[in-house]
Amino acid sequence: MLKIFIETTENLMPLVIVLGLLFGAMYVAYGSFFKRIWITGIVAGLCGAAVMAVLKNSTSLIHTGNWNVRIFTVSLIAAGTLGFFMLSPIRKRRSGLSRIFSSVAAAVIGGVLQVYALPDVMSAPFTFSLNGASVLSTDYLFRFLGWIAGLALAWITFYAINAVVRRMYKNPAVTVLIIILCIYSASQAAKMIQILVTRRAIKGDFFFSVAIYTSNYSDTFIYAMIAVIIILPICLIVKSAHIREPYDNPAQRRKLDADRIKARRWAVTLLVCMGLTVSCMTWLKAIDEKEVELSPVEESLVQDDKVYVSFTQVEDGHLHRFAYTTPKGKTVRFIVIKKPNSSSYGIGLDACDICGETGYFERNGQIVCKLCDVVMNINTIGFKGGCNPIPIEYSIEDGSIIVPVSTLVEHEDIFK
Repeated sequence: MLKIFIETTENLMPLVIVLGLLFGAMYVAYGSFFKRIWITGIVAGLCGAAVMAVLKNSTSLIHTGNWNVRIFTVSLIAAGTLGFFMLSPIRKRRSGLSRIFSSVAAAVIGGVLQVYALPDVMSAPFTFSLNGASVLSTDYLFRFLGWIAGLALAWITFYAINAVVRRMYKNPAVTVLIIILCIYSASQAAKMIQILVTRRAIKGDFFFSVAIYTSNYSDTFIYAMIAVIIILPICLIVKSAHIREPYDNPAQRRKLDADRIKARRWAVTLLVCMGLTVSCMTWLKAIDEKEVELSPVEESLVQDDKVYVSFTQVEDGHLHRFAYTTPKGKTVRFIVIKKPNSSSYGIGLDACDICGETGYFERNGQIVCKLCDVVMNINTIGFKGGCNPIPIEYSIEDGSIIVPVSTLVEHEDIFK
């Protein structure tokens, strides 16, 4: 659940910040004229993202890198057009032309950024079950709730940014929008350079250094956007501290007081959302990525080219880990667990076909893959499929589980 929440938040937050600012600032600048064009761009972007999600997950028609380069190119051109018409003198001389081009550019930005950011988020619920989790399982439910929580945080953030910007003065709102667009455009340009360097379409130490640095510090762009965006709620709190508008009677004053209270609430909401986002990308991410220590390998008897595990060692229903060191010096691990309400055992390598040799651990009576955090159905351990441990040959004799050494040596290349 936590992993999916973090991934969803990280994928959506840059998009939400840009969209919230675009809608709020452009609405302040151009009113309902922009709103009609904006809705067209957003609907087109949502449809494009849905089609992209289907094609990426069901066909081989979509090459992500090629499409990202095209999306970034269109977005950068649209951002440059918007910045030109919002800041240049032509805005004052030809307000009608400026209004049209700025609104169209903003709608294009909103649309193409959705095509870039939303496909993976849209398809996430359909990928949860690919790792062996049934849609009716608790594991799937927790992952789905993490996805919903990420969507909810993004949605609230969008509305909070929009509400705060629309209560600000026009010039500060437009200024912050331009700064955010510059930061986001820089992040897109950096990603484009990474793709082109990887494909050797561009060469040179400078581009290589840019690609390496921006890849290692990609979160810097998000932090920069958050640092800029929190200026708005702080300014709004200061602005709403006192009534600045004139009023003629107590009724008007009460209305102004209500507006001030509502403004402060939206400002605080945005600050909370930004705080949750930063916590998600730092503290919660550190907790989620904290490496799980696998339980130690237990003793077993190796005799006559066979590994013997006594029933008395594994009859408690918990995960037990055993190993054999091959002549090449590789330690091949396997696990044994007694299945609930049964006299049979789940036996397999401490590795799977999907995640490799990362291994499994026990958490709250459940067996979990260390790499992908998928919960295993204990009753299916010993059967092939999904993220289950790779089945191995074994036999039971005289109160012991017997695993042939040849079977373990056969799988030694899986373990480093």
